[in-house]
Formats: sequence, C-alpha cells, structure tokens
Amino acid sequence: MAVTAADVEHAIRGIHFPSDRDGLIKQAESNKADSDVIDIIKTLPGNEFRSPIDVSKAFGEKKRSE
Repeated sequence: MAVTAADVEHAIRGIHFPSDRDGLIKQAESNKADSDVIDIIKTLPGNEFRSPIDVSKAFGEKKRSE
C-alpha cells in the first residue's frame, strides 16, 4: 500500500497537539489505522509535533528521503 499524507492525517484524527511520535502512534492505533500507515508514523523524522502541519512536513521529508 502506498501511504499518502491524507492517510496519515486520517489516522491521527482527534489527536491533541503538541504530541510526540508515541502519541501519534497511539492515536493511529486507536483509530484502527492500517499497519502500513502506523509503520510510516513510526519512522517520521523528529519527535515533537506542534500541529498537523508539522506531521505533514515530516511525512514529506520522509517521502523525499526514500
């Protein structure tokens, strides 16, 4: 499955910012996100996310580095 930024955004819906990576993972798991999406979240660069924009930026950095 090719994970998109929209997939990640959907997986973490309902989260309260700021959040660390563990918080993103827990929210994605509680939202029953696909394991591919959770795997991407686990490898996002950085560990402190102040907003959904920070998550999107980290996702973009991750995709560019692949």
